[in-house]
Amino acid sequence: MKLVLAEKPSVARSLAKVLGCYKKSDGYLSSDEYIVTWALGHLVELAQPATYSESYKRWKFSTLPILPQELKQEPIERTIDQFNIVKNLLENKAIDTFIIATDAGREGELVARWILKLTNFDKEIKRLWISSQTDQAIKEGFSNLKDGDKYLNLYSAAYSRAAADWYVGLNVTRALTTHYDAKMSAGRVQTPTLYLICEREEEIEKFSGKFYWTLKANFNKFNASYYPQNDSIRIEKEEDLKKLENVLSNNKSAKIINIEKTTKVEPPPLAYDLTELQRDANLRLSFSAKKTLDVLQRLYEYHKIVTYPRTDSRYITDDIVDTLEQRLKAVYTTEYRPFAENIVNKGIKVTDRFVQNDLVSDHHAIIPTEQKVNLDRLSEDEKALWQLIVKRFFEVLEADYIYDSTTLTLEIDSYNFKARTTELKQLGWKAINRERELSENSEVFNSYNIGDSIDLVDYKVNKLATEPPKRYNDATLLSAMEHAGRYVDDAKLKKNLSSGLGTPATRADIIEKLINNNYMYRSENNEFIPTEVGREIVRLVPPMLKSPALTGKWEARLEDISKGKEDSDIFIKDIKNLTRELINDIGSSNDTFSPKYKESKKCPYCGGDMMKVMDALNRPHYICQKLSCSYEEMEIEKRVPLTKEELEKRPKVVVKKVKKVKVVAKADKEINKAAKVSSSAAYFQSLKTRPTATIKPKTVVPSINYKTEKVIEVVRESKLKNRKFNQNKRSNFNFKDSKYKFSNSESGGSFADFIKASENKYKKKKH
Repeated sequence: MKLVLAEKPSVARSLAKVLGCYKKSDGYLSSDEYIVTWALGHLVELAQPATYSESYKRWKFSTLPILPQELKQEPIERTIDQFNIVKNLLENKAIDTFIIATDAGREGELVARWILKLTNFDKEIKRLWISSQTDQAIKEGFSNLKDGDKYLNLYSAAYSRAAADWYVGLNVTRALTTHYDAKMSAGRVQTPTLYLICEREEEIEKFSGKFYWTLKANFNKFNASYYPQNDSIRIEKEEDLKKLENVLSNNKSAKIINIEKTTKVEPPPLAYDLTELQRDANLRLSFSAKKTLDVLQRLYEYHKIVTYPRTDSRYITDDIVDTLEQRLKAVYTTEYRPFAENIVNKGIKVTDRFVQNDLVSDHHAIIPTEQKVNLDRLSEDEKALWQLIVKRFFEVLEADYIYDSTTLTLEIDSYNFKARTTELKQLGWKAINRERELSENSEVFNSYNIGDSIDLVDYKVNKLATEPPKRYNDATLLSAMEHAGRYVDDAKLKKNLSSGLGTPATRADIIEKLINNNYMYRSENNEFIPTEVGREIVRLVPPMLKSPALTGKWEARLEDISKGKEDSDIFIKDIKNLTRELINDIGSSNDTFSPKYKESKKCPYCGGDMMKVMDALNRPHYICQKLSCSYEEMEIEKRVPLTKEELEKRPKVVVKKVKKVKVVAKADKEINKAAKVSSSAAYFQSLKTRPTATIKPKTVVPSINYKTEKVIEVVRESKLKNRKFNQNKRSNFNFKDSKYKFSNSESGGSFADFIKASENKYKKKKH
């Protein structure tokens, strides 16, 4: 009997269908030959510090750094029932082979290996390694299972990543929090990412713009821009502009001094990897990086019409080439059939811009599968993202875009002007998105020769101002995270820093984590702006941790571990040494945590500043940032009954409108009934003949007996509530003030706790 472990129930159902496992049991599906079960994401996690020592239960700087010789694993409490099901299946004597069918990547390997580590399984281990979830791909995968030992290096890399995050993230977070008495979080990827956001904000604040000018001359049949330098049309000084204008006012013609005609070839773009797709989806569809990954995962797992999402490759391997025609024909059922049919009929031609065996590690680029597409089954978001993928797939398989570029250089008294035009030769891959470049002047340019004089008709000056750097959005932040080497000065390190911050699979989660921690937020323009707390963390965190260079080097080393080029033990030893340095750095600091809030109020308990945060219902929360206090309150609008005096003082309302109504006597009821039954005309006639009564103006007392006022509701009591503390800090605060409604419960949670609880609830629903 073979036991198959998938990462999610949805994937398990797909595998079970192909394997013929139709018998349903609690936590698994089975047949005579296979049992298919699942891990609800991770079922096992690294143990908490208290597992190693009771002294680690309380957060104290004196107990840091916490560096166990070997990290232990333990089942996750909320999914322990499913863990026990998988554990019992693994320990069943009837099971002779365990097939790891979790996501074919670093984290997927970790999911399975940690479960194995907490069981007594010692039999054969195989690996299912597929890049799409189609029935055909699953069948081929099971007929070509890999030896489990082949992926031990991948597990080592995954474990090393988890260990690094535990040693560095946990220790630095505790150190910052206890040393500065503030709730602070730091990590090897999130902190340098936050640093990029904060650095950009400082650049914007320090920016002082200046004016510059551009000048465009009209030569009747075309316009030409003045070029002070070969690659710039900016005129930096106003006096230079005045000199140029003086020359133009005294010269009415220009001489052509050069005509340069070149043929330009633009090859098709590379296929999508996850990061490039997230960038494009943000720019074209306004999707966040996280939303793109979530939608893409559904296209992969549920609809099975795209290949594995979490890839960092933009190429395919030779063995995929023979499947391209089938993938193109899979879209014949959609509006894109003409594009696909055109490529098939011309004959599929691939180049090394698409096929590169050496540049594909775990998974190839994101492309359509051979599964026939039914667009009616897709949501609007799914359809929009699939369209991006399939169009890019067509572009990759199309011909080059070719055009002729002609540049005319004209001279007026040693001042150079340039005009450019293009003439289309081959539309190629740009036909997919209807991107056609046409020229109005190509024929005009063909009639000129060097030395010709052309009359100057007039000119136009534009006064412009330099703009500050733009804030990051999802697209530009992903680029910055991917190419972290741009932010490193060391030339040698820059060259080797190819892995960037995080991985394609984790970058979206890092961005969302920074937002959920209130270290930054998305503006209405979808730009990232750091909060006061976020900027303060970047100011206080040790310089080495916020450097993109450090985490970039770690990612490169993790990649080497996955390929067997580096020893995991050496990497973890270096991580432990770094952790010691970071703790010493934090402990020796004399700085204080003092964020500069734009909107704030003083904590009624400790006197510290409270950060304002808006919740999902747009209600303001004020959260004390001191760990020793942690007080949180919420401002709500509440109906309050009017007092007796307020009821008596209510203004009287006078009804001024005179209203006439029909008078209906009791004796008329029978007549009305008879008239209504006998004839509708007779009934309406009887209404017209009835007398009317007039309601005169009168004074009315409003019926509303309450008022609305803002009330402060305590979300989380201060830790100082039941302690003796400095009365001076609270002397000006009246705890009996009716605005404050204190909860009797001590079980309140912070705003961040509520967010976390909501996320956990969503994850449970999802699984």
